[in-house]
Amino acid sequence: MFEFITDEEERGQVGIGTLIVFIAMVLVAAIAAGVLINTAGFLQSKSQETGQQSSKQVSDRVQEVATVGNVDSSGSTNVVDMVNVTVTQGPGAGEIDLQNVTVTWIGPTGTYQLTAHENFSDPGDTTGDHFSYTTVKNSDGSGSVLNDADDRLALVFEVSDFAGAGNDLNEGDEATIKINTMAGATTEIRFSVPESLGNKEAVEL
Repeated sequence: MFEFITDEEERGQVGIGTLIVFIAMVLVAAIAAGVLINTAGFLQSKSQETGQQSSKQVSDRVQEVATVGNVDSSGSTNVVDMVNVTVTQGPGAGEIDLQNVTVTWIGPTGTYQLTAHENFSDPGDTTGDHFSYTTVKNSDGSGSVLNDADDRLALVFEVSDFAGAGNDLNEGDEATIKINTMAGATTEIRFSVPESLGNKEAVEL
């Protein structure tokens, strides 16, 4: 017996095949769209995170207000034995905890990497490669944190503690202080000691 396939049956089989292909294409397109959406979302979040970090590296920095040296006249020559650097928030900066900053001191006797002393709030306790601070103006009592444009804190550097006894700053010496915040922003402060320290207790650097 011969079996005949009518035109209607042929058209039905072709229609079913086309439908299957169409459904497969829709599924593939949906999966691809999902992958693209996820990838776009990931890239957007990463770009925002990178942008925020880059912004902090530029803006979350301290700004120098004044740099003053204490003159020690007890020896045969006058020297600057302690340097106070008063700082505030840089323009557009967020909160900056000075206890988390690192300092590079570049002076006539060498380069020193300094960190906040364990007893950071005691300006007389800076033994070793450390520095401390004193409060100049901090209305909300936030300690070592600069969180207002009016805040003023002074970083205290006992030169002989990290440079060694007898290595204080002499007349005419130059030094550079680089203050690096936790966000990675750096403030560079350069100063020189006056050529004459006679009859002075402190000098502006």
